[in-house]
Amino acid sequence: MTTTPEIDLSDPDVVRDPFTSYGDAREASPLARILIPGMNPLWALTRHADARAVLGDPRFEINADSFIRPPGIPEHCLRYMRTMSEMDGPEHTRLRRLVSPAFTARRAAEFRGRIEPIVDGLLDDLPSHVEDGSVDLLRHFAWLLPIDVICELVGIPAEDRPAWREHAATIAAGHGQGFADAIPAIMAGAEAAVASRRDAPDGDLLADLVRVRDADGDRLSETELVTLVWHLVLAGQTPANLVPNAVLALHEHPDQLAALRADDSLMPRAVEELIRWSGPTLLAIPRYATEDVELFGTLVHQGDAVTAAVAAANHDPRAFTAPEELDITRPSGAGHLGFGHGPHFCLGASLAKVQTEAALSALLRRFPALAVTSARRAPDPGTWRLSSLRVSL
Repeated sequence: MTTTPEIDLSDPDVVRDPFTSYGDAREASPLARILIPGMNPLWALTRHADARAVLGDPRFEINADSFIRPPGIPEHCLRYMRTMSEMDGPEHTRLRRLVSPAFTARRAAEFRGRIEPIVDGLLDDLPSHVEDGSVDLLRHFAWLLPIDVICELVGIPAEDRPAWREHAATIAAGHGQGFADAIPAIMAGAEAAVASRRDAPDGDLLADLVRVRDADGDRLSETELVTLVWHLVLAGQTPANLVPNAVLALHEHPDQLAALRADDSLMPRAVEELIRWSGPTLLAIPRYATEDVELFGTLVHQGDAVTAAVAAANHDPRAFTAPEELDITRPSGAGHLGFGHGPHFCLGASLAKVQTEAALSALLRRFPALAVTSARRAPDPGTWRLSSLRVSL
């Protein structure tokens, strides 16, 4: 009988090189046990087909226990804290149906015309932050891009955006009293943004959502709209980590960087491959079994937490040819799980990809001699991310 491998998230080797640790577990067994200090263990599906299946299996549901909510959040903010990510069933389906038209690939492509000037503005400012021949691309570009885009799309006034940058940086850290302290200001700004978009022109993301109706006359309530803005701030940080990961990966694979410089039309495919190869997501949001389920000879009890080991699945040789190779010309094939799968597939996936494409295209165009001078990886067992990426321009 195969022993279920265990992955201890407090193990320095797992934190330093999660792809090897998850890969070893995947080749040993389709099911692993994730050990997290101070928390109950998780069951994890390690292989692509199985991980994909569990993400769409209604027997495993996301609920409030799937998230760690910081203490000390003011009472008046609590009604905005429960986002679509915590919902399942008809409630989730209704909200998803109402807001999805604003987040299609077509709409994301239309928004590119508003994203590119933000990218250019940040890159215009980048040389002013050079010290000793290099600049931190995270601090002065990647960490600013997602929140600037969100502010643009939901109509945050220019004078309020510096404060939103600070709040978003605190929220992106994901823990501590600073997280709780930033929430009331974000909520107040979201309330003001919703109120101001009532008469905004068509084509504005938040204004369109304010006016949205479905065939039955259903609509988004004020609370649901404010919650959506909060959700965008909370969940929309993917490019902040994906862009630095991508820049470093391309720097470490000069043949791929040269191919992308030679043919910018490869950018959409390159971004998909970079998400697969070194995306920020290591584990999917935990689901909870709604009944006893047998997985590969192991009884998973009702109430047990189950996740998809994205870091293992996205490098599964059963799904991808030569998965350890970075290949920006790779056909889409089985498809990576960097944005999940099933009912909770990331609502903003198309927007995140367009941001990343715009960011990388502009970086390569504006700074053809750009080179990484140093990189520091954050010791974060939950997210594959950098804490510093210094580049010369």
